[in-house]
Amino acid sequence: MLRPELLPAARNVSEPDWRLLATNGDPFVSRAFLSAAEGCVTEHGPAGWQPLHIALRDALGGLAGLLPLYRRDHWYGDFAADYSWAPAWQQAGLNYFPKLVSGVPFTPSPGPRLLVTEDGPAVRAALIAAAIDLTVETGASNWQCLFVREPDRAALEVAGLLLRRGVQFHWLSRGYRDFTDFLSTFTSEKRKKLKRERRAVADAGLRIEARHGNEIEDALWPAIHRHYSSTFVRLGGVAAFSTEFFRSVGAELGQRMVVFCAFDAERPVASAICYRDEAALYGRHWGTDIDCPGLHYELCYHAGIEYAIDHGLQRFEPGAQGEHKIARGFEPVSTWSAYWVADPRLRETVARYLVREDGAMLDYQSEMAGHLPYRATEQGPA
Repeated sequence: MLRPELLPAARNVSEPDWRLLATNGDPFVSRAFLSAAEGCVTEHGPAGWQPLHIALRDALGGLAGLLPLYRRDHWYGDFAADYSWAPAWQQAGLNYFPKLVSGVPFTPSPGPRLLVTEDGPAVRAALIAAAIDLTVETGASNWQCLFVREPDRAALEVAGLLLRRGVQFHWLSRGYRDFTDFLSTFTSEKRKKLKRERRAVADAGLRIEARHGNEIEDALWPAIHRHYSSTFVRLGGVAAFSTEFFRSVGAELGQRMVVFCAFDAERPVASAICYRDEAALYGRHWGTDIDCPGLHYELCYHAGIEYAIDHGLQRFEPGAQGEHKIARGFEPVSTWSAYWVADPRLRETVARYLVREDGAMLDYQSEMAGHLPYRATEQGPA
């Protein structure tokens, strides 16, 4: 018999127990990342998340499964793209908030969500049932399990949740020997344009270095955080993560954090923060002190692709949105999220909406695939 237990913080699960969970090395559902993130984003204001993690215990008290879950009173930072849903609840005389979200704060990266110690449908089903019960008990409008992979997607569908397709742009390895080999698959025009972008950065006299989290000296972290924060300031957002967040995550994740830094002589002028596991590189944040043509593309895309090739990674997922990624070789792929809506009337409304939206997403994905830079003889998107 599995017993659900609510946990107010990721750190309430011990590191030995966390290592029992099948996370596939995903950096974002590591104890280190979630604990550090919660230290930043549980504060009041637009960044706030209230942890309500569900742990499943067996008869002996051992950990059988874990579902990262947060109560949310606004949209900021979960990338659920449900901004237009609240009016439907208001029209029905109901409140849209609070909602419950299973995902990673400020991280739209597909990954494991139903974390289990042994692969099997029973524990996943129990985690889903516990989340649905919690949605009802807390009076939340819906539970969102965001950016899931298989087999979580299949388990959520079997449980009757509504599936929602999204589209992101990912780079997929096809056994390239190096960046030049990858670039040889482009059409002549697209290849020349990308070479010009890279040359502009080199001509500016900038030096690009890739550093893992445990290779970054303490004095460099404030510059990395300054770059990260500058992008939010420029776009009018909130930089939720602190310098100490990046410093601690870098120390704990080590090789699973990768920061691409641009130096003007010895001065760090821009950086792009990424993470990785054994299969993929994940791009998250970037920022710069200077205005240099092509620098954003170099740090956020070209350097990452080169790193992925050099380290034998199969994918580079640079984050949500960004049609400009297509010209750099990133292909449109489907992402999946799942929703359980408490009110039956609104459940039907959302179901109809998602059917219509799915057709539009498929059309968009197909249209974007038509703009890829590869020669016609090269393999198309997977």
